[in-house]
Amino acid sequence: MKNKIRIYELAKELDLKSKFVVEFLNDLGADVSNHMSSIDEDIANMLREHFAPEEEETLVREETKVVKKKRRPFKEEEDRDDALKLRAKKKRGAKRGRIQEPPAQKPKRIILGESVAVNELAQKIGVPGTEVVKQLMKIGVMASLTQSVDYDTAALVAERFGVETEPERDLAEEVFAPVEQDPARLAPRPPVVTIMGHVDHGKTTLLDYIRKTKVTAQEAGGITQHIGAYQIEYNGKLITFLDTPGHEAFTAIRARGARVTDIAVLVVAANDGVMPQTVEAINHAKAAGVPIIVAINKMDLPAANPDRVKQELTEHGLVVEEWGGDTIAVPISALRGDGVEELLEMILLVAEMEDVKADPDCPARGTVIDAKLDRGRGPVATVLISQGTLRVGDSFVVGNYCGRVRALIDDRGQQIKEAKPSTPVEVLGISDVPQAGDSFVVVTDEQTARQVAEIQQEKQRERELSKTSRVTLDDLYRRIQEGAVKELNLIIKADVQGSAEAVRSSLEKLSTEEVRVNVIHQAVGAISESDVLLASASNAVIIGFNVRPEPNARKAAERDGVDIRTYRVIYNLLDDVKAAMEGLLEPEFKEEIVGRAEVRQTFKVPGGVVAGCYVLDGKITRAAQVRVLRDNVIVHEGKIASLRRFKDDVREVTHGYECGIGVERFNDIKEGDVLEAFQMVKVERSL
Repeated sequence: MKNKIRIYELAKELDLKSKFVVEFLNDLGADVSNHMSSIDEDIANMLREHFAPEEEETLVREETKVVKKKRRPFKEEEDRDDALKLRAKKKRGAKRGRIQEPPAQKPKRIILGESVAVNELAQKIGVPGTEVVKQLMKIGVMASLTQSVDYDTAALVAERFGVETEPERDLAEEVFAPVEQDPARLAPRPPVVTIMGHVDHGKTTLLDYIRKTKVTAQEAGGITQHIGAYQIEYNGKLITFLDTPGHEAFTAIRARGARVTDIAVLVVAANDGVMPQTVEAINHAKAAGVPIIVAINKMDLPAANPDRVKQELTEHGLVVEEWGGDTIAVPISALRGDGVEELLEMILLVAEMEDVKADPDCPARGTVIDAKLDRGRGPVATVLISQGTLRVGDSFVVGNYCGRVRALIDDRGQQIKEAKPSTPVEVLGISDVPQAGDSFVVVTDEQTARQVAEIQQEKQRERELSKTSRVTLDDLYRRIQEGAVKELNLIIKADVQGSAEAVRSSLEKLSTEEVRVNVIHQAVGAISESDVLLASASNAVIIGFNVRPEPNARKAAERDGVDIRTYRVIYNLLDDVKAAMEGLLEPEFKEEIVGRAEVRQTFKVPGGVVAGCYVLDGKITRAAQVRVLRDNVIVHEGKIASLRRFKDDVREVTHGYECGIGVERFNDIKEGDVLEAFQMVKVERSL
């Protein structure tokens, strides 16, 4: 059994206060209550060594003792001369005081991250953990074996043990870092054009005419709810189009489209003019620093007024060329196709002026436009290649996931073997569904891809853990206030990642100081049984956007009483959630004056005082509350204890009649006082 020593005895020995030693040990992770507690002798020795005065190290040269060794007989006669010469050489070297030093060993080298646990540091150095704790204490760092220290502190400790350190290389940052392109290797690429504007101004109809397809007919409610990426050929040159949704709920998607684009085509209806989403589109395009071409649509309508559109555009910094500005404006009719060819010519002209180029021979890089979980094909991401050429078989990293290209599918649904810059392509072979807007980078091999994905996932876990920080005194009041906030827990499932993000963003905007939307899970794919289990455990509502629940999930929801709501148009979704949130609001109570009575005389009765009153206006009811006014100053507020007319108990007494009123727990009623009866009426609230 280990020897024990009392803390107060150790403090006396070290000439320290017992309180200081107790606090010091608790900082190290020891569970010590007071100075009467006992600690192990090895911990006591550690403290003795730490608080002992440091002595200067002195080099002590020990005299070596000369010991005569027996000479071994020579095995062979021919070795005799060589051996005698070697012995003589050693003897001469010893006489001259030359000491042969052992060959210098190369110092040990270890790799450390930004932070490292003390016990892990001890393992890498190859010393006991207590020794590392001692060295940390000497430099003023109090850390237990399970706690972590930063790189600089760990390097300082390792140096004391003669171990060199090297910072861990962040492979993920190196892979995702922007690469400078060699100007000599750049080649022209197709321009990437984003179609932007207000809802129902004809963006998809314009693109529909260009592609000779009927995209709008496939969308619920005639609204584009995903980002579509398409490539067309005009006059022998390729143009890539991004069709971003126009509804305000998809602001985030529209912003992503502006970031990856070269030219923004702003569609404005000639009969409507500039609308709120038009202004948002202008701001996103300006923030991305891309040139804007205005397409004034619906010129075939009688109410078309292009001059009004141009006037409204000037209010937002877009002055058309014919008015002396530098913004190209093209009048078109997306339905008939009038002016569309002129618009395409302007796009090619601006692209030529912008001189859009990329290196087609470097490792491919791109941006995820959208991603979804396909039942037959697994995770699928729509990627817009920005530089390099993506080929089947390439290993890649996208966001927090990795994979190897199994197949590439173009916008027409045909499989291709490679995708060059500015080509939108669906990529199959991803380990999981990435986030829309994630960077897509091709790496040398699958092992590197897995390493980078693991690093990214670890960073994501650390970010999620850091969100739940400990409570400090500064934010304690804020958290107490937040405890009164009601939450509407939601699980969002959508067909593509972009729609899921947009739905979440729109719902979170509905949050108020009293009712908050809390999205506990967001994913793509059908509503599964695991979603129902999560909703049951979290008391959440499942919102399905363009997806349906699986049969097992539907049965589980009926069994557990989980509410599943499915929608195809976002307007209906927002209205329903808003109504649900209004149901969580605490109702307001408004005071309503019922009547007033004047005290004419007071009567003492057993148990209190009764006021003989005359009802001035309204009525006095038995269930109402009453306040006593004396010279219009409130002296008491409470309940009516009794209400009588003559000797009978009554429920109410109306205007012009006399009655007797007893006020609960108040006997200081005087003649001339006014009793004001009131009641609180509940008023339902809305967001």
